[in-house]
Amino acid sequence: MILLTQVTNDQLVTQLQNGVTLMLLGMGTVLVFLVVLIFVTKGLSSIVKKIEAKRPQVAPVVASSSSSLNAAPKVSADAEIAAAIAAAVAKSRE
Repeated sequence: MILLTQVTNDQLVTQLQNGVTLMLLGMGTVLVFLVVLIFVTKGLSSIVKKIEAKRPQVAPVVASSSSSLNAAPKVSADAEIAAAIAAAVAKSRE
């Protein structure tokens, strides 16, 4: 009976050691992945900034005063979204 208890305690200690080893291995893997992810993100960000700096700037188009009188009034994006939502609700109620 005492021998059975001794074997069980040894197995428990072995399993706990294996569990701690697995936990540390998993946490280390996640840490390495996150560090690599940070460096890759910073590297890609600097590449995009360099590409954007070389890209020529486009001047905004300025409408003449005569064409703006004939043009339809501008609708804000919020008004367009509200109209789309209202149309969707009306369609769903049919």
